[in-house]
Amino acid sequence: MSILPSANLHLRGLYDTTVEFFALRSPGISSRAPSSHDHDSDSSPHSRTLTPVPDPIARLTRECASLRERLDAADGRQDTCTCSASSDPQLPPMSIRRDLEDARRELSQTKTELSKLEARCRMLERTLKETKALLKARDAEISARTRSNAEKQHNGGARRGFEANGAVTVLAVDEQRALTKSSEVFMTKTDSWSGAQVLQAVQDLNSEILQFAAAATELSSFDKKSHSSSSSKATHQAVQETASRLGPNLARILSSRDHSQDPMLVQLALQGCISTCVARALTPFCMGFPSKPDGILSQIYAHMYMAESQPTSSRWRALTHRHIHTMYPYLNDYSINELSETMYRWSSDILFIAGCPTSDRYALSTRDGMRAKFGDQIKRISRTVSHLAQVTREEIMSTRFEIVAIENDGGFDSRRMMDAFGEYGSSRGAILITTEVGLRCSTRKDIPENAGESGSAPVPEVEQRLLLQPKVVLDSVVDLIDPK
Repeated sequence: MSILPSANLHLRGLYDTTVEFFALRSPGISSRAPSSHDHDSDSSPHSRTLTPVPDPIARLTRECASLRERLDAADGRQDTCTCSASSDPQLPPMSIRRDLEDARRELSQTKTELSKLEARCRMLERTLKETKALLKARDAEISARTRSNAEKQHNGGARRGFEANGAVTVLAVDEQRALTKSSEVFMTKTDSWSGAQVLQAVQDLNSEILQFAAAATELSSFDKKSHSSSSSKATHQAVQETASRLGPNLARILSSRDHSQDPMLVQLALQGCISTCVARALTPFCMGFPSKPDGILSQIYAHMYMAESQPTSSRWRALTHRHIHTMYPYLNDYSINELSETMYRWSSDILFIAGCPTSDRYALSTRDGMRAKFGDQIKRISRTVSHLAQVTREEIMSTRFEIVAIENDGGFDSRRMMDAFGEYGSSRGAILITTEVGLRCSTRKDIPENAGESGSAPVPEVEQRLLLQPKVVLDSVVDLIDPK
């Protein structure tokens, strides 16, 4: 090869340069001090002199770098020339390896992307095929309907001449039927609560009242002699107020009997007290509104209920009730607080006339004691009543729901009420108090005066259904609880 002699020449020059370098830099020469003998020999014309070297290190560096570049170029040309003729395998340079690895990596990524694109193409082709099938089926259906409508119009044109005389009457009846049907559909859609939901809410309210009465009776102690220690004027006033609220019979039974052994009558009185408060709070047009404007609104609604259709009167009631609360945003909280205070006062009076001692201001027979021990429970009952009032007046259009409590001035009627102790004996005696409220549904319906005659004026009729009978306690329960 031509590269080998050139390399030998460079190596020989490198050898000579190295010898001169070490000759100059030899420690034996450079470290020895000059003597007179040496000086005389140097000055002699026959003394030996060395070739001066300007900078051997720089020269050595340049020649090594030049030799390295030539060797690399020679290796490259040798690999290029002998890659096909040599039988021994040669390893490629590092740059070729990196290029090969990059090419393989790019090829792998390209294959992966190609497989994804092929899968997406197959999916799009399948979707296109299904869409074409759906469009074809829809076009066929449209064509069939078009032919059917054309046939109906053709057949109807033949009969149109025979039905010309009765067309006006038929159209009027159809329009009235369509209006009635749309009104029924609208009423059904505007009822946010169903009758079953309202019924369940009333039953839950009765359960809350029962739990409160049982807990208050359990925490109370009764002593018949407690009235003698308390002021007779306060006792007389409490008896009179309870008689005016719940009836004289209940006030007399509570104040004249000893409840220390069996306070069942006191628990029934507390149930009736809270149930009566609930029923009277839900009677007005708007709960918590002043009595005079509320009375005017109640009269307007009663007149409209009998003069207009059920959706019209219900819609007016809902809008009026909603806008009252919009104009008076604190009316709801005010009504809840007032109802709670009424329950505190009535319940503490019942416990007081029944013989519950008033040793301190936080006794259950005082308003402060009732508020301290049962404030949360009473507030929860009041909020439930307020929410029930809002639902029955604003969110139900197809009918009218009313909370029912029986007053104590009538006789027992099994069609309108239920005896709480009816399973223990015959229901006899006067009504003492209502322990659980009921639910009544009233719906106004327009029925023509003469169904066979056209153009007759509709006669309003109110259909009433008692969904939940109120439970009452009769005065005969005294003999059943405390037989003599």
